[in-house]
Amino acid sequence: MTSEHTEPSGAQKMLGDFAPALVGYTDDVLFGQVWEGRELSPRDRSLVTVASLVTSGSTEQLRYHLTLARENGASEQELIAVLTHLAFYAGWPRAMSAMTVAKQLFRAS
Repeated sequence: MTSEHTEPSGAQKMLGDFAPALVGYTDDVLFGQVWEGRELSPRDRSLVTVASLVTSGSTEQLRYHLTLARENGASEQELIAVLTHLAFYAGWPRAMSAMTVAKQLFRAS
């Protein structure tokens, strides 16, 4: 991080004092280098990430990435369609769990 005053990242707030190396990789490599790559648009990266989280059953991270996907241009209806599509590839329970997270998020806003 630079010496400028910046707001701590989500990873820093959650784990900064517990796992600083993981926070550094998250902020500098994942969100700094990987997410800033030019090969994929932010929208496409978000859709790939949401799909990956659903297929791995990682619903803890899904709320953040569904929100980011919307900020990156994916509509609520597109994300619902992605989750529905994944039911056939990732499994029904994982899609239902992901859809529950999406419903809570989308209906709260």
